[in-house]
Amino acid sequence: MYKILKMEGRAKRAQLTTVHGTIQTPVFMNVGTAAAIKGAVSTEDLEGIKTQVELSNTYHLHVRPGDQIIKQLGGLHKFMSWNRPILTDSGGFQVFSLAGLRKIKEEGVYFNSHIDGRKIFMGPEESMQIQSNLASTIAMAFDECPSSVADRRYVEASVARTARWLERCRKEMVRLNNLESTINRNQLLFGINQGAVYDDIRIDHAKRITEMDCDGYALGGLAVGESHEQMYHVIEETVPFLPQNKPTYLMGVGTPANILEAVERGVDFFDCVYPTRNGRHGHLYTNNGKINLFNAKYELDARPIEEGCSCPACSRYSRAYIRHLLKAKEMLGMRLCVLHNLYFYNTMMEEIRQALEDGAFSTYKNRKLERMSGHSED
Repeated sequence: MYKILKMEGRAKRAQLTTVHGTIQTPVFMNVGTAAAIKGAVSTEDLEGIKTQVELSNTYHLHVRPGDQIIKQLGGLHKFMSWNRPILTDSGGFQVFSLAGLRKIKEEGVYFNSHIDGRKIFMGPEESMQIQSNLASTIAMAFDECPSSVADRRYVEASVARTARWLERCRKEMVRLNNLESTINRNQLLFGINQGAVYDDIRIDHAKRITEMDCDGYALGGLAVGESHEQMYHVIEETVPFLPQNKPTYLMGVGTPANILEAVERGVDFFDCVYPTRNGRHGHLYTNNGKINLFNAKYELDARPIEEGCSCPACSRYSRAYIRHLLKAKEMLGMRLCVLHNLYFYNTMMEEIRQALEDGAFSTYKNRKLERMSGHSED
């Protein structure tokens, strides 16, 4: 059940009650594509850095170790030893990212595995079956994610097919959730809005999928080539045509600034690989802008990454030490940087929720953006 607790303009402070616990929104979901956060981050770590939702990928887990294996081991929660909500992406993004390895047909998508080249078929029913085997809290509908700069005629045909696929996903999920052998018979389904940067296609698709009464709705196909301004425009135009009384998820986005702008426009679920990927390369988020620990000026810097931060890295270690670890290619360096960045994101979401409760989100957003826009490199 989704309940809005407070609103400021379009910005929503809400909560989604699931079989694996209540998610307080706005929320950032920490990305563990193959059932692990890259950078040697454990599930105990995730609990300690205020993670509410972990996100894993249907396609990658189907390829390795195999969803049937995970089902035999009790589902993804038991497999990972994680008892909070999990969202599984449907494999639809791989239709975009593995463009050279796939063929799209009405029945679904034919892939050549990026690991060993073997043939894989995934359609709406197969994606739902895999996600049911994984027993995630929230399953995403199977869709095609067209390029944001794709030809209009192609996007129209793709979006129409995605809508037909959603209908098939819904029917299959109802069937699976009624099977005795299903691990999580309360699995939720989120539909995905597509349409590249064409307002009218986005709006028409939003209206069509809203009629299907999913548990939540996502905006897909953004942050894949268009400008930030185009992305904000699409969100602004499309969100009013998605149901306000359901969660709204902006897939694969983004920077702290992207999140703040999207919250203001009515989005309350986010995920992105930036904090983990950037962390592994020594690029760290702070309230005064990003810093790059590989810079020589941190060689003798005895301060934490950010003064006042309570993450595991800042609580104990200096910039100089973490820089040394990164230069020496010691895994601990990557791990500490990833933990700091995820803690920064999760803490920012806490601050956003508090600001919305206080009716002060606009002030908070402007102040936060102003501070972070300085590339302090202090």
